[in-house]
Amino acid sequence: MHKYLVTFHKVVPDDIGHEHTAIQRQTVVSAHSEAAAACAAQALFCQTAGIVDWRMRADTCEVAELDGQAA
Repeated sequence: MHKYLVTFHKVVPDDIGHEHTAIQRQTVVSAHSEAAAACAAQALFCQTAGIVDWRMRADTCEVAELDGQAA
């Protein structure tokens, strides 16, 4: 199994209307593929936030495989 860093982002406006991407949550998961890592992290996000859909709190979900030294 591989380790993946999954990051959830939300686009938020600042005081003058410019949009910025803010990290909502990051988690490291073990999975056989990027798709499986995304699904696992999304389920964990929903469980810990007490919501039914991760898109209620984030706009994007980014998956990056970690090399052996970073994990």
